[in-house]
Amino acid sequence: MKKNDEFYIPYIDGSLGIKTKQTIKRFAIGSLIVIIIGALLFSFAQKPFKNSSFELISATKIIGVFHENPYPMLRVQIADNTYKNILLLGFGKSSANPFLEQIQNEVKNLNGQTLSIEGNLIYYNGKTLIQITDENKVTLLPNSSGIYPKKISVSKMTLQGEIIDPKCYFGVMKPGKGKIHRSCAVRCISGGIPPVLATTDDNNISEYYLLTDLKGKPIHKEVLPFIGKPSEIKGTVVKMEDWYLLKINPDDITIISDLSNIYSKTNSN
Repeated sequence: MKKNDEFYIPYIDGSLGIKTKQTIKRFAIGSLIVIIIGALLFSFAQKPFKNSSFELISATKIIGVFHENPYPMLRVQIADNTYKNILLLGFGKSSANPFLEQIQNEVKNLNGQTLSIEGNLIYYNGKTLIQITDENKVTLLPNSSGIYPKKISVSKMTLQGEIIDPKCYFGVMKPGKGKIHRSCAVRCISGGIPPVLATTDDNNISEYYLLTDLKGKPIHKEVLPFIGKPSEIKGTVVKMEDWYLLKINPDDITIISDLSNIYSKTNSN
């Protein structure tokens, strides 16, 4: 031991030497600076939350024309000759169908009937959904119009994106896509929530496609292996007012590994 070295024995003398105090102080300050810098770098590296909304603690009543075309929706007039088709969902990881059974017993065919529905709104990027939590909040109104949106065939396309469950993606969960959300999305779509392909076109504009089978019927379990994974899908695009449908054969879905191309769109010949 050098002559000027400090020798600290706590049970004899509880005081620290000057050099020991300085060393501990430098270590504490250095550690604090490293923690702060690490926290800042971590926060800056995170993607910002989407400005999606889920009105969990407030209920909203909407009135519109019901159609299951192919998934339960309510066509709501928001201005003259302007309509929004609101996707109907059940509570939790359930479709809206169990919450519509009571009202369906009142009429032979619910399509085209005017309904009043009270539930929790979910909305993001121009799309609106509503979660029904109580079947008694679904009311049949007498002024049925029988008018629901027409489908217009667009073209065959090859799309790249991610199959998501719209309930979580459009507001209930953040994040509601990708590997971190895959298991939750699988349970939602297994429970009857419609699968949606989320894409972004060449102009960086997000687009969403409700997936159906080739006959335009609902599809669920057939797409489960591809949920939450970058995928390329071939199909026929159909426009239904403010929504697109994509008629697909699940055998035409390919998982892709190039994440740089995720959410891009290309036309098929």
